[in-house]
Amino acid sequence: MGILWGLSEKNRTFRELQAYCGSASPSVLNTRLKELRSVGLIEKASDGYTLTSTGRELYNRLEPLGDWAMEWVPTI
Repeated sequence: MGILWGLSEKNRTFRELQAYCGSASPSVLNTRLKELRSVGLIEKASDGYTLTSTGRELYNRLEPLGDWAMEWVPTI
């Protein structure tokens, strides 16, 4: 989900995504990118990776969950 969040704002290169996802090793990030590409959620663009229309739709459905999580975390 971190990759979807990272691409929700703008296209990002592998290195930008690696920095955004902080704890992901290059091999894990590469595997996740391949998985997301294979199911049609992201694609390679001239300036990095981007969400497909399906990926954007999924992000839009998950975004409220992210908002809820940000409100919930301080309560625990």
